[in-house]
Parts: sequence; structure tokens; C-alpha cells
Amino acid sequence: MRIDPEPEGPELTLLVAYLDFQRETVLAKTEGLTRAQMAQKHPPSALTLAGLLYHLALVEESWLEVRFRGLPERAPWGGVDWEADPDWEFRTAQDVDPEQLRERYKEAWARSRDVVSAASGPDQVSVQTLRDGRHFSLRWVLLHLIEETARHAGHADTLREAIDGTTGE
Repeated sequence: MRIDPEPEGPELTLLVAYLDFQRETVLAKTEGLTRAQMAQKHPPSALTLAGLLYHLALVEESWLEVRFRGLPERAPWGGVDWEADPDWEFRTAQDVDPEQLRERYKEAWARSRDVVSAASGPDQVSVQTLRDGRHFSLRWVLLHLIEETARHAGHADTLREAIDGTTGE
């Protein structure tokens, strides 16, 4: 259920609340759809709702668990040759049951919240570095996830409307 973030509160609480709002928005765009509808493409774009959900689960796990906290990659991401198949999660999502996609995404959120809860604060830095060698803060990665999720929420809104005419938040 989408809940508007409170207008005041501690920084991490607000960041997570805004991220949760965007997560719930994306998830709502997939409710009640069949596997065929979730895999439906709308040219010229190759994006699908299934691909977006799988991608966002990967993004959550990659940024917070692997890069920030230093945990190993989870299956199925760990065995993927990203150099040979950079869009693997988008391409393979059509073969995953819609409810499994939604559950995987919600499980990624729960683990992300655990990472945030275990952190010393918004200034804690990542275990891994960015490509340029700099570490990033928890604050930075949460803002990045808000941006990424909100951008894809917009994509999901357009895709859902093209599938069955459903509009709205």
C-alpha cells in the first residue's frame, strides 16, 4: 500500500519512505496482469513490466547488498555474464511468473531495509567503490535508488496504460 511520506522526520526515515512510495508505485502498475501482459512490448521500446520488475530487484540487490554492504551476488544474478548479455534481466523476465517477479522485488526491498537499519547512518560509506575509485555514502545510494525507481515508475505507468488503459498513480 502506498503511503505518502511524512513531511518531517529523520533523514534516513524520509529517504526510505520516499523510496518505498516509488517501489509501491511500480508494483501497483503490475497488479492483476497476466504473464503475457507483463511481457508485452510496445515498439519502438523493448521495455516490459516484467523486465522492469526484475531489473529493479537486481538494482536494489546490487547497490545495497553487493556494492554498499559487500555481500556476494545472489542467484540468479551471480552467474550472469553481464559483458555478453548486459540486458539479461530484461530479456529473461518474460519467463518468470508475475507473482514470482513481484515477490522477488518485495524480498529485495526487505533486504535493502535491513542494510539501511544495520548502517551507522547516512554518512556510512560503501565497501565497494564506484568506477572512479570513490566510495559512496548510504545517503547517495538511497537517493540514487529513489531516482532509478521513480524513473522506471514513469515507464511502468506508460506501459500499463498501453496494455489495458489503466492510468493514475
